[in-house]
Amino acid sequence: MGAVAGEPAAVGNSSSEAQTGRIQSAGAIPHNAQPLSEIEGKKVDGSSIVDKERKEWNTKNIGSRVAVDAACAMTAGGVVSPIITMIDKAIIENASGKRALMTSLKDQARALLLRPHRFVTSKPFALIFMLYSGTYVTANSLDTFKSTTNNRPASSTTSGASKFAATSAANLSLCLYKDSQFTRMFGTVSARPVPSVTYALFAARDCLTIFASFNLPPIIAPNLPLSDTVERYISRASAAQFLAPAAIQLISTPFHLLGLDLYNRNGGTPFSDRMRKVQLDWLKSSIARMCRIVPAFGFGGVINNGMRSKLMKGLE
Repeated sequence: MGAVAGEPAAVGNSSSEAQTGRIQSAGAIPHNAQPLSEIEGKKVDGSSIVDKERKEWNTKNIGSRVAVDAACAMTAGGVVSPIITMIDKAIIENASGKRALMTSLKDQARALLLRPHRFVTSKPFALIFMLYSGTYVTANSLDTFKSTTNNRPASSTTSGASKFAATSAANLSLCLYKDSQFTRMFGTVSARPVPSVTYALFAARDCLTIFASFNLPPIIAPNLPLSDTVERYISRASAAQFLAPAAIQLISTPFHLLGLDLYNRNGGTPFSDRMRKVQLDWLKSSIARMCRIVPAFGFGGVINNGMRSKLMKGLE
């Protein structure tokens, strides 16, 4: 009888355990569950879940990095603008027949030395400063954007299609505006709208220059035939930064000269006459544009890149 009387109790316990199991399997929180704060701190493959989310973007000192981008661009633009202003004005005056190339350069050099405050506050200087500061700040900002979104060091740079597209868009828009103003200011004909074909030729010229200035140097630098002795004084990267944009002027200058001629001699001038004019001015204008491009994307590029690299490494 005692054994029989105890059986219902055993059945009751078994039923209670089965019910508890069903409740747990149905999604009830186990009694030994850990708080979410403890789970977030646990590591998955060596790093916590929260840390992985935070490491996707590198936002360290982002405000200071943006300020460095602007400061480096403006410094480089300010350093190269005087010589570029003089050369651009001289090339346009020579192409229009207003003044000989060397005469224009001498007169402007005299103005810079004797009245520097007027020179650096003039409209031509402001246009050139806007052009190159704007181009450099675009390149720098893209590098910062890429280093931020790809979680790379702040001092890292890029050289792909996105950089070519961004710098080309900035340089083209600013340069076309600058050229339209320079052509009106220093041409021999009365001011008139710049023909669309002139804009197209200027755009082709600038695309070649931008590609040779921002994309080509990292590609050709490893293959430059520099001896160990030469590399003690200049790195392959710096040499490529000078050589690539200078050499491309031999190809891009005819686009520039033809565009100017279409503005200065708008009308029924035979194309063969225009090409003779381009051929006549090609060599000296190419050399002048090399002297212009070496400061713009050679010295300017070295100043901008070197200054940015040093300052960004201090923020990493």
